[in-house]
Amino acid sequence: MAAVMAAGMTPPLGLALGTVLFPGRWTKDEHEAGKPAWVLGLSFITEGAIPFAARDPVRVIPALVVGSATAGAISPGLGAATEVPHGGIFDLFVPGAVDNALWWLFAIVVGTLVTTAVLFVTKRPVGAAVRVDQLEAATAVS
Repeated sequence: MAAVMAAGMTPPLGLALGTVLFPGRWTKDEHEAGKPAWVLGLSFITEGAIPFAARDPVRVIPALVVGSATAGAISPGLGAATEVPHGGIFDLFVPGAVDNALWWLFAIVVGTLVTTAVLFVTKRPVGAAVRVDQLEAATAVS
């Protein structure tokens, strides 16, 4: 369950971090969705990633998959385990619920950073996306 939880926490956390680090790549609505995504990610509520993935699935979903796979692989690889199937970071406050908690946190941080890094590569600046769409529309009309 530690791998599942780490993999499920990284999508909203990576997106929330991306809205802070790369503000020009997100719409105003996405910036607003990034704020609660922090809390949702920490709580293992992956649905915080849905608004981003629905708006730009081709660029966002691959980043989520790579980051989640990274966190999900690191967690059991370093011996992290949990006795609790849900709760996110708050499981750390339940005595005995998380084995190798520091490695579990490490997996979450690395998965979040990988998600954010892939988003930096795949996500275009908001203005550039509009210009490309306008260029494609103008070319189609010609």
